[in-house]
Amino acid sequence: MTALITRDDLAAAIEAGGVTVLDTLGGVYYATRHLPGAVALVRAEVDALAPRLLPDLDAAVVTYCSNEACPNSGQVADRLTALGYTNVRKYREGIQDWVAAGLPTESA
Repeated sequence: MTALITRDDLAAAIEAGGVTVLDTLGGVYYATRHLPGAVALVRAEVDALAPRLLPDLDAAVVTYCSNEACPNSGQVADRLTALGYTNVRKYREGIQDWVAAGLPTESA
């Protein structure tokens, strides 16, 4: 099971620039609104894109999707771990929690 990260810890990591944040919703959801600096990576593209997007297997990576019920972030995190990534965490509460807390987002 993938380790979790809290909203506050994720916000601090984003501010410090010490994490790659992956939006696992992709498509129009990513284009409309995503966490600051997030990169879109959906499950179907992990094997093809992860080596280029995430060349360091030990770098801090956080996945998220819409909310706790959304399976996307867990699926992407699990696949990254299977590919050898060692520092993957999941922001389980997702972008809905982020927005509800009044934190900033970006659009593509």
